[in-house]
Amino acid sequence: MQNALKLACFTISILLLSCTQDKRGGSEWASEYPHAFEITAENKADLVQNDAVVVLSIVELKAKHQDFNPHAFIILDKNQEVPSQTMDNNADGTLDELAFLANFDANEARKLTVRYAASGKKTRDYRQRAQAELSRKFGGEWQGDKYIGGSFQNVNASGVRNWQTDHTEFFRYEGPGWESDKIGYRFYLDWRNAIDIYGKKTTGMVLQNVGLDGYDSYHEMADWGMDVLKVGESLGIGSIGMWVNDKAVRINKIDSIWCEIVASGPIYAQIRTNYYGWDIDGAKIDLVSNLSIAAGSRMTKHSLAVRGNLPNLCTGLVKEKGVDYFASEQKDDGEWQYIANYGKQSLAGDLLGMAVLYRQADLLEQAEDELSRVVVLQPNAGKLDYYFLAAWEKEPNGITSKEEFIHYLDEVLMELDRSITVSF
Repeated sequence: MQNALKLACFTISILLLSCTQDKRGGSEWASEYPHAFEITAENKADLVQNDAVVVLSIVELKAKHQDFNPHAFIILDKNQEVPSQTMDNNADGTLDELAFLANFDANEARKLTVRYAASGKKTRDYRQRAQAELSRKFGGEWQGDKYIGGSFQNVNASGVRNWQTDHTEFFRYEGPGWESDKIGYRFYLDWRNAIDIYGKKTTGMVLQNVGLDGYDSYHEMADWGMDVLKVGESLGIGSIGMWVNDKAVRINKIDSIWCEIVASGPIYAQIRTNYYGWDIDGAKIDLVSNLSIAAGSRMTKHSLAVRGNLPNLCTGLVKEKGVDYFASEQKDDGEWQYIANYGKQSLAGDLLGMAVLYRQADLLEQAEDELSRVVVLQPNAGKLDYYFLAAWEKEPNGITSKEEFIHYLDEVLMELDRSITVSF
């Protein structure tokens, strides 16, 4: 069962994870981490949630436990250590959130223990199950629209020339990538600004090895998997656009872009992109995009913040011939809805399901143009969140039928609608 991640201080969503950690007893941990407090997390869904990612605000934790040290802590579930991670979301040098794993029965309230040392730093080593990266060339030179020579190196952040076209060979696999142990994604960091899918045949991390021998190599099946989606000029999966004159217009005319890796595992990864001066429908818009994924999940959360007046934002899915398109049924007690497709639509002709999930309250209309199925959404006070996901039949224990995919989507909706609450 795959789960969703809502990044909020106390309202949490769930994602499947698994990891074996240190099983020392609580008294053995006390000498290394002498301070402790309990948190109570309640699963409000009628679903078992195993190895769930829970995200908490460090500011809120320190408001109640002033000497809590996010540089030296562990989380214990019945005296067994579980994987955890801290994040500096705004790159100001101060840790903002921590994420950890927990197990829940249906409708269960569960107590976990946070142990910490009031000073110093202690590093824990957990298996990498989510990552994000951005890799560009150094040592070459621009010759027209191509970057010639040089070698790829990973960077924490990079700007983009506002005229940068596709296939420049400057960024490895043409932009940033993010993955879980289920699936990977990338987006084109150029005039296209569209999102693509990497289907994975392994639960290991693969992005670090993708595209080293050229941008076209990952379109062929490899031991790890392959690029499974043909995006073209469509919305691909979950790409940002605006609905203008009955057409989805992606971000393409901009003054500048700045992209940075906010977090890269072991259980949560995030990429932030600032778009400055998006020229669209006679207006200039500044937009911040945050893409995040967690271990065990197929789902990416896309959080947008807009500065400037705009009538809508849209997103959606590429249209493919012979593929079934469908949408969730609206329910009085449900906040979240989806549009989806399923069929033989991967580049290799494999079964692939895709979905965009959105809040019903944000919906202006469902629409379509020549290339994409579209949801037109209204930001609230300049903010908008939605999710997108893909399920490839060749992933380990993959989904292999439309009926199975719909069942999975219905469970995801339930998890989004009935979050876990946390108190301490």
